[in-house]
Amino acid sequence: MLHWNMLRVRSAFYQSWRGFRTFPCAAVEVKNEPILGFNEGSPERAELQKALDDLKGKTEEIPCVVGDEHVWTKDIRYQLSPFNHSHKLAKFCYADKELLNKAILASVAARREWDLKPIQDRAQVLFKAADIISGPKRAEILAKTMIGQGKTVVQAEIDAAAELIDFFRFNAKHAVELESQQPLDSDGSTNTMLYRGLEGFIAAVAPFNFTAIGGNLAGTPALMGNVVLWKPSDTAMSASYAVYNVLRDSGLPPNIIQFVPADGPVFGDTITSSEHLAGINFTGSVPTFKRLWKQVAQNLDVYKNFPRVAGECGGKNFHFVHKSADVQSVVTGTIRSAFEYGGQKCSACSRMYVPDSLWPQIKQGLLDIHKQLKVGDPVEDWNTFFSAVIDDKSFARIKKWLDHAKSSPKLNIIAGGHCNDKKGYFVEPTIIESTDPQEAIMAEEIFGPVLSVYVYPENDYLEVLHLIDNTSPYALTGAVFALDKNVVNEAAKALRNAAGNYYVNDKSTGSIVAQQPFGGARASGTNDKPGGPHYVLRWTSPQVVKATHVPLREWKYPYMG
Repeated sequence: MLHWNMLRVRSAFYQSWRGFRTFPCAAVEVKNEPILGFNEGSPERAELQKALDDLKGKTEEIPCVVGDEHVWTKDIRYQLSPFNHSHKLAKFCYADKELLNKAILASVAARREWDLKPIQDRAQVLFKAADIISGPKRAEILAKTMIGQGKTVVQAEIDAAAELIDFFRFNAKHAVELESQQPLDSDGSTNTMLYRGLEGFIAAVAPFNFTAIGGNLAGTPALMGNVVLWKPSDTAMSASYAVYNVLRDSGLPPNIIQFVPADGPVFGDTITSSEHLAGINFTGSVPTFKRLWKQVAQNLDVYKNFPRVAGECGGKNFHFVHKSADVQSVVTGTIRSAFEYGGQKCSACSRMYVPDSLWPQIKQGLLDIHKQLKVGDPVEDWNTFFSAVIDDKSFARIKKWLDHAKSSPKLNIIAGGHCNDKKGYFVEPTIIESTDPQEAIMAEEIFGPVLSVYVYPENDYLEVLHLIDNTSPYALTGAVFALDKNVVNEAAKALRNAAGNYYVNDKSTGSIVAQQPFGGARASGTNDKPGGPHYVLRWTSPQVVKATHVPLREWKYPYMG
């Protein structure tokens, strides 16, 4: 358990007169949450199994929550389980424009009192929430992530438990430590940096694929003294509502985070037309992010401030293989990166570049493992490697790519290629060889279990590095597999701007909070690196206060005589 009064600090608080505030000079010590194993007979497995059993066939009712008011509108929706779409896991409703505007005004009214609370008090909410998720609520949130978002137990554990807990604890740590970053004083005066929240509200727009991301998009701005309208993903509703309730149970006051499921365009139109918009914290598709950005630009004359716009938009992530690479690392790393969670991670590898000299070995290795991959129901069969894709829209989009691969003379499906949506939205893990490195399938994001491979002449690796850098508009993650240190150095220079998270002899997925802060540039987003120490600063509007203690007596300068 990690509570504020139990935190170990490297140095005691020091008392410093800074006009009207006392600032702690403390380093809060937190560690990454251990990932549980869920082995046969373990207590965590028994608890999770019970939570999964409790949700079988049940439909949870999830209202909009504005302040302490639970509101139902007429626009009723359902969250379906991806691997069994006959199971309605949650019934919820869309907030309309009127309710969203009510939520905005209620939040703005609550903002000042919340922003004036000491950071230690605000941080305590996230520390307590992390403890609750780590302990009594872990199984419930994992179960809702597994059933609602189609995750296997390990994928749910590293997301809805470990990553979410880490986001809360490390961001709280960084927020507390930020207070000790103060400007220099001078003779006769002291200078203080106050890390205020933004004036207005933050709109948090969350994706389906990580329960942790929704918690971070809403929770971190709130930590920094902001008020937030949280639009959870329709297809992550159940787990998101559980996280919201944990935050409220941990002491988050009403109106600081409003829980408002909504139709995307209605939400976007409403928030961007409000004079109180102070920021957008977004994870999702490029078209949606561009639409929001354009709406903000068109409405600049409406706002009291220039809104902060932060976004993460996915990627076309690469694995580059050099002839000096360790073949087994390439094979296992690529299988995991491309196919875990059905390729629905922003960081998933979806394009691979292999030298012709190694392709026979790597191809055989991929095919050998491919035969063993089990796709199915992760609740009934814990040996499932990945499950269904998230919904019917995703299934239809991926099916179009599979049909394209079957009809294109430049593409050859060497494994998988089939899909079926009768019971769930199931797509086979698919490996496609492309003879054209510029083929659309090598450049465009698919967001499914589809890996495209281009085989190149082994001595042309420098040209291939240039190709990787220029093929796709994205720049999120990428990996270089090479044991030749000169090649590793060459690749680092050539691919300096091709990925925000760059891996050497490791897969392109699996970033851990505080170890590999995450994000990329180009079409992948604004690269604000959630999970790193600077992320909290994004959600502050600092004020510098100079207090002079020596009376001012003279208006002339000495040289004036």
